[in-house]
Amino acid sequence: MNFTRIIPPVTNRRTPPRTGPSHSVRIIGGAWRGRRIPVLDHPELRPTTDRIRETVFNWLRADVAGARALDLFAGSGALGLEALSRGAAEVVFVERSAAAAANLRAQLERLGAADRGRVYCGDADAYWRDAGAAFDLAFLDPPFGSDALERAIERLASGDRLVRGGLVYLEAARSAGVPAVPSGWSLLRSRFAGEVGYHLARRER
Repeated sequence: MNFTRIIPPVTNRRTPPRTGPSHSVRIIGGAWRGRRIPVLDHPELRPTTDRIRETVFNWLRADVAGARALDLFAGSGALGLEALSRGAAEVVFVERSAAAAANLRAQLERLGAADRGRVYCGDADAYWRDAGAAFDLAFLDPPFGSDALERAIERLASGDRLVRGGLVYLEAARSAGVPAVPSGWSLLRSRFAGEVGYHLARRER
């Protein structure tokens, strides 16, 4: 009896990253408490953990409702969606990945919040030309290992893009230490969890 052995062809091609939902994050509080948000399987998407988000929104407890907020490196949108759930008047999501931006638009539609959430698909540096009115609250959580956080702080601090008394959440690798804030800002809180450092700053009134 003859047997034919089938040998799969050898290929040097890398398997591209999947862009479909692979897991989800949970909204911690507010109108959508407990709702799950699908997260795309993409190497640059690193949603802020439930534990850290809970702490951060405890810090922001009295400052979210009615705020105009910016989620500059939106990714999954976990921070901006949490803010909308807790009563933010408007959140602008900035995300350079077309697939992640499309997922964000779909989640806003699903949650009935398309009128309060605006998704800008493009690079964070390019966004500032279309930033519009000043923000009350900003979330800056760029990919680790770059100078994106420093550039974002500089852009946000210039041109009255943050209202006086406005708050800024900063997330970076623990190894980067405590981020420097511009003149006229004060660092209110600073904590570390695992490999992540997370901080809260305010523009002085």
